[in-house]
Order: sequence, then structure tokens, then C-alpha cells
Amino acid sequence: MRPDVTPQPGREVLLVGPGSFEAVRHYYPQVLGARVHPLVERFLAMDHGQVAAHHARRHPEANPGAVARVLATVPRHFHWAGADLFNVATEDGRRHLVVLETNSSPSGQKSMPRGASEQPSCGYRRLIEGSFLPCAAASPIDGELAVVYDKNAMECSGYAAALADATGERVLLVPVAEADRDPPLRVHAGGVLHVRGPAGWRPVRAALRYLTQQPWTRLPPVTATVIYNPVLACLAGGRNKALAARAYADLNAEVATTGLRIETPETLPLVPLAEVRAMVAGLGGAAVIKTPYSNAGQGIFTVVGPGELDAFMRLAEPGARFVVQALVGHAAWDSRAAPRLHHVGTVPCARGEVHVADLRFVVSAGPQGFSPAALYARRARRPLRASLDGVASRQVLLTNLSVRAPDGSWRQETERLLPVDHAHFDALGLGLDELVDAYLQTVLAVLAIDRMAARLLRADGSFDHAGFAALNPDPRLAAALQA
Repeated sequence: MRPDVTPQPGREVLLVGPGSFEAVRHYYPQVLGARVHPLVERFLAMDHGQVAAHHARRHPEANPGAVARVLATVPRHFHWAGADLFNVATEDGRRHLVVLETNSSPSGQKSMPRGASEQPSCGYRRLIEGSFLPCAAASPIDGELAVVYDKNAMECSGYAAALADATGERVLLVPVAEADRDPPLRVHAGGVLHVRGPAGWRPVRAALRYLTQQPWTRLPPVTATVIYNPVLACLAGGRNKALAARAYADLNAEVATTGLRIETPETLPLVPLAEVRAMVAGLGGAAVIKTPYSNAGQGIFTVVGPGELDAFMRLAEPGARFVVQALVGHAAWDSRAAPRLHHVGTVPCARGEVHVADLRFVVSAGPQGFSPAALYARRARRPLRASLDGVASRQVLLTNLSVRAPDGSWRQETERLLPVDHAHFDALGLGLDELVDAYLQTVLAVLAIDRMAARLLRADGSFDHAGFAALNPDPRLAAALQA
């Protein structure tokens, strides 16, 4: 059955049937008529061996066999993710990509132009058939298929339509607002997810989850129903910036002999508010301060100078803990941080302006390992200059398109979207080397979080609350998980 309108959180659960996919509902307008850039299309056609060989030519210290094995790894818990990366340069001129964070409910398909011969639902359908359905096949539950979401209705309804086409079944499209007092889902004894749909409460055998705002308030970490991705992956780093930093460090130690590593700015996790000033001073007086469990650009504070740090300290909630990360800025900005990282930014425009831009790289994993699922870029609102001249640093440094209104609704500043099409990709100044690096960095970050997720389980497969609290010593989150 075709929905009459694009669904929004807070509305009723809908049944989405086969044949309901319409490109105009599931892609941004500027992507609908676009075609993927030839260089990106060439990259997307590369297999694991080709990626490993190309990476080895630029990084002779890396073992090509290790790269191919990493790409062919099948994760246990974390099958679909997007990493946000910056193209940076060090003070000695070395350029590379750094991972800022990894997202366990990543947007991407609505921003991804199609190849010349691809059908409208191509990206959605590939992820469903190549990754979601192999995961769903392991479900022991006899029930429905569902897509559960709290934002990004454009993309989530696209996944529901693609899933209906791939299976021939009607799919439950389930909006769950963050503060919903009577949500249309619940988990019964035994861990089976039930959804209140048009025919009443129904068991769900597998669900694609796009819950972005503290998803552990609506779903437990572990369920019998297959959740793609489970909340376990969020707690292990997909929605937890603090534990992600620990996961990256652990994996780097594990793969050190292969010449591989996850590149990140220096990161200090779970810093009490009383210690934030000292940590920022240790990073040279410039930093990014993040609420550990926020996403979509929320809870991120850029600090360039004492005035912005004072403003953060006045707003911060006493007793809260934060992730403090070295700032990636302009080469001329004063900072004593070492090593210093500077934005390469976009190719200068006709006015000579350069903007900070990040690359969102989305991957999915199936029985043969990883593959790219989507990629796009976003630029900051204001250009990057040697002096801020009174402009708030967040206007120059933050790139996320999501803006949250006071009533809790979301809007997207799509004028700052840079799709990887003919019209926009060249402005990023990225080549095949950078695409390969971004792919491998994303896969390594996902595997790090997947390994951390495995550490959070007891031998019987249940969530280890005590073990999680030891790794992530935040009493507030521990209490929320026990509630």
C-alpha cells in the first residue's frame, strides 16, 4: 500500500507494500537527476583485491593481505555504518583522512546519485539484499519485517519500500518519537519486538533501526528479534563517542604490525566538567567538546579561544561528562597542540573561498564482507579564513546538515550538501587515493566498534552491565540502562 504522504515521527504506523518505491520521495531534489562522478563510479566498481593493491601503492608500510582480510571480515553485530571524515594536513605537509566519529544509523542513500545504468531504488535495494536480509535470515522469530525510525523519514520510508520489493511482503514503517509516551513498539519477555500496526500488536522477526536519539531509551541492547543495527552497537561506539575512542585505540594496538591504523584527532573521553578547562589547555587552548551520546550535530561545541570556552562552561550541566578532542582548524590559528592538524578544505571557489567539508562514507557488510553503500560531503556555513574576525567558530567548522527546532522537529540545510556527482565532487579535491583511504578507515572503525560490542556480552549472550560500566564509567548512563 502506498503511503499518501511522507511519514513523520509521531504519526501512525504504516504498511508499505511492494511497488511503492518512488524516487521523488526518497532522494533529495538535487540528486534526482544527477549521475555519480566517473571517478567515484570507478572506485565503487573495485573489488577487495583491487582496493588492497591500490592502498599498498600509496602505503607501502601496510600489508596488502591484511587489507584484503579486513575488507572481507564479516562483523558479528555492526553491519551498517557511516564514518564522518576530514581531509587534513599536518604541519609537515602530510595529508590524510581522520575519522571524527562513526554513526550506527547513517544517512546516505537520499544523497547518493545513481550510476548511468542503475534503477531508482539501486542503493536502497543493494543494502537490503546484500546486508539486511542475510542478517534477517538468522532470526528465530516468526513475524513481520519493520523499519523503525525517529527522523529521516525520506530515507527510512525508502528502505521500507525497497524491503517490500525485495521480499514481496508488506513492511511495517514505524515512527517512534524520542519522547513518545505510548510508543508503537515494545519488547516482550524473551526479547521479541512487537509493533502496534493497523492489525494490532504483531511480532517482528527483523527490523532496520534508524533510532538516532539515545536509542537505548526505546530498545534494550540485546533482543531475540534481529535488529539491524542492535542498540548494543550504539553503546559500543556507534552512538557513544567515549567508548568509540577506546575501541579505536584497542584495534590500533591489535593491527599495529600490519601497518594499518585508525587515524583520529587526539581524543580524551568522559572528561568531568571540572577538568574540561585543563584538558582544553593541554590541547593548546583549542578543542572540540562533545556530549558523548549525542548525534546529528547536536551537543558539539567548538572552542577557539577563552571566550568560547567560557560560554561552554556557562551552558554545561554540572555533573555531566564530555569527550574533548583536538581541534582541526586553520594553519594560521594560534594553538600549541601537537600534532597539529589543519583542514585542507574544498577547492577554492571563484571568490577564492575555501570551506571546511567532511566526507560521510557509508558501508554495509554481508556474507562476503564489506562494500561501500553511499557517500556524500557537507560543507560548513562560513568560509575558512586565517582570522575568525568575530565569527563563531562553529559557523566555520561544523558541517552537519541537521538542524533541530525548539519544538523538537528537524530540518535539513541541503544547500550545503555536496553530492558525489559531476557538479560537486571535483570541489572536494579528493582523488582515488582519498576514496580508498576513506573506505578503509571506515571499515576499520566499524570493526573496532564491532569488537567492542562483543566485549559487552556475557557468555550467554546477554548484556554485561557491570562490564560496560567498567569500560564506560558514566553513572548516569549506567542508571539509564538499568531502568
